[in-house]
Amino acid sequence: MLKGIAASQGIAIGPAYLVKETGQNLPRYSLAAEKIPAEKERLQRAFSATQRQLEAIRDSLARQGGQQEAAIFDAHLLLLADPMLVDAVSAFLDQGLNAEAAVRDAGENCAALFAALEDEYLRGRGADILDICSRWLNNLLGAAPSPLDNLGRPAVIFARHLAPSHTAQMDKAKVLALVTETGSRTCHSAIIARALEIPAIVGTGSFGQNLRDGCTVIVDGDAGQVFVDPTPELLREYSQRQQQEISRREKLGELMGLPAETRDGKTFQLAANISSPGDVERALANGAQGVGLYRTEFLYMERPDLPTEEEQIHAYRTVLEAFPRQPVIIRTLDIGGDKELPSLQTERELNPFLGNRGIRLCLARPEIFKIQLRAILRAGTAGTPWIMLPMVTVPEEVWRTKTILKEAESELKAEGLPFTSAYKLGIMIEVPAAAIQARFFAGEVDFFSIGTNDLIQYTCAADRTNEKVSRLSDPFNPAVLNLIAGVIRAGHEQGKTVGMCGEMAADPLATPLLVGMGLDEFSLSASAIPRLKATIRTLDSARCQELWQKARELGEGRQISRLLEEQAKKQ
Repeated sequence: MLKGIAASQGIAIGPAYLVKETGQNLPRYSLAAEKIPAEKERLQRAFSATQRQLEAIRDSLARQGGQQEAAIFDAHLLLLADPMLVDAVSAFLDQGLNAEAAVRDAGENCAALFAALEDEYLRGRGADILDICSRWLNNLLGAAPSPLDNLGRPAVIFARHLAPSHTAQMDKAKVLALVTETGSRTCHSAIIARALEIPAIVGTGSFGQNLRDGCTVIVDGDAGQVFVDPTPELLREYSQRQQQEISRREKLGELMGLPAETRDGKTFQLAANISSPGDVERALANGAQGVGLYRTEFLYMERPDLPTEEEQIHAYRTVLEAFPRQPVIIRTLDIGGDKELPSLQTERELNPFLGNRGIRLCLARPEIFKIQLRAILRAGTAGTPWIMLPMVTVPEEVWRTKTILKEAESELKAEGLPFTSAYKLGIMIEVPAAAIQARFFAGEVDFFSIGTNDLIQYTCAADRTNEKVSRLSDPFNPAVLNLIAGVIRAGHEQGKTVGMCGEMAADPLATPLLVGMGLDEFSLSASAIPRLKATIRTLDSARCQELWQKARELGEGRQISRLLEEQAKKQ
């Protein structure tokens, strides 16, 4: 059995297809000076072909509503044209090296520079450079752009590393699941696999000698396990689980018109996390009751320049019109940490997750921040905008935002432009300082939304993307749970709505605890909404409160996890 990181849920059974490593025997030779210009022309033709292919992948993903995944390839296009890479390739050519060897050497050198960085996210960009150069090399050699192009029958793909561009172009009818020796749950291939709803496991380490082309395998994307040459008994067990999953999905569709209501009548709002107007259709199809997190940074990230006020109005209005009587929580620009904007030209920081990010960056660049706030106010005539500030740490950040909002309203009034004053202002609770001071913040804002991804990693001092310490980034750590419960209590004491928009909101194991704490709203990816609704409808809120009281008496996250697992088996 192989064990790895569960990156995308689901079960797959089928033959194994082992992706062969390419580029081991690339041509390498020296060129005479008079042949270098012709070699540069050949290099440029391959470069242009690579550019067109990446643009086609990006546009295809965008048409399917995968704006976040499409943004990955905007970043790839920027890396392809980055002078660091292009100049390095040209320098090798000027030294008389052939194009294939120049691209390979330059790519490996640039990737090594990223690999040496401390930040986990930036280290991952080294893999993106290797992906780009691999495509560039294939175009030089006239080879197939993807190792999956020759896949003849449905199979489970096994690879040391699978590039995002290969993952994005997969034929879902032929790819049953993905398994890679390297990678993390936040690598780009994992993100795309989840978007395409293909089971995936990453970071298994060496596959070993037992794995062969064509041998039967079972992939359990929930548990992160791969069974090679399974016994007939195991095959029967997993075949039954597959059928149960199909039946479960069909039953979830029957819940579309029903509320997210516990058996004793307590109702909850289930909203969608979205990254662009293109995600609205999927949210509506899965029964979203509004938008709990509109990640506006992707509007900025998909372009080399900053979006204008008019462009932002159009993007926000489209979403507000789709949910005219339901809250649409628009998070203001959340750049920094693992997200960068070339158009802002921010300084590189040694520890970006603790640096100038979120509301800090917005208040440092008020001219950009005010344009976004003006756009939200103007688009707000089409619905119910709730403005949410990310990474809030101290009350001054809320006070300064209110001042800028008042200035924006005064300007719009003086210009005679229609806008709404009926907006709500809230904050993401993702910094422990804000969670501890929640009672004070509740007097300053209209709502809270708990961003558990950052709240957990900041509370536990463990980078959730670092495989060496990610186990410490535990949502069931008692310190995390007590912070969450305290935020909910502080909000409710002053009549404020409290929601959650991190990954914990979609975890069915955590749902009884969050119900017991009294959370008002769950915001999660659209595809996860039906499953969460089904979970809530099996619960009794009074018993959930009792469960939370039991959990509070335990001192370790794993003890609380076991308690919740035992409770889930009784449902």
